[in-house]
Amino acid sequence: MANILVVDDAAFMRMMVKDILTKGGYNVVGEAENGKVAVEKYKELKPDLVTLDITMPEMDGLEALKAIKAEDANATVIMCSAMGQQAMVIESIQSGAKDFIVKPFQADRVLEAVKKAIG
Repeated sequence: MANILVVDDAAFMRMMVKDILTKGGYNVVGEAENGKVAVEKYKELKPDLVTLDITMPEMDGLEALKAIKAEDANATVIMCSAMGQQAMVIESIQSGAKDFIVKPFQADRVLEAVKKAIG
């Protein structure tokens, strides 16, 4: 069972993702409310996968993605955002994200992305 770190500044969004993942048979090992905390938790927990919101205070998802990838080049990250902005998607993928999920989350899409990312 894969260990997953869920990162979003909105607690209800983290709860929603956690619920989808848990029901899908995944283990949510931690949560973070911003990119800075996400990078610290990544180092501490070494999860198999991170779901990472883009728009957050302190450190946004793109910065956090780059910091996590600098820490561990093999890190598996899926970006999440309410904005389906093409530039953000492209920059996320170029920075090493495996996939991109748009809010509002659809359970089957989240699980499909996770399954694809970690095999």
